[in-house]
Amino acid sequence: MATYECDKCGMQVNATCGHCDAPLVNGSLDLGEGNSVQISECPNSHGKIKSPLCCGQDMACSV
Repeated sequence: MATYECDKCGMQVNATCGHCDAPLVNGSLDLGEGNSVQISECPNSHGKIKSPLCCGQDMACSV
C-alpha cells in the first residue's frame, strides 16, 4: 500500500478504494509538455485521485 507523508509535519495517510477496499497504489499521471502529477489509483481500475495534500503541499510517497 502506498503511504503518503507530509514533509512539513510528518502526517501519514493510507487509502483504500471505496468500491473494492483494495489499497490504492502510487502512480503518476502525464499532463503533457513534460509535466506530471503524483496520483493514487485503484489496482482494479476503479479510478484514481490526485495525491493528498497537507500543510498546503502535496504529500510525498516513496514506494
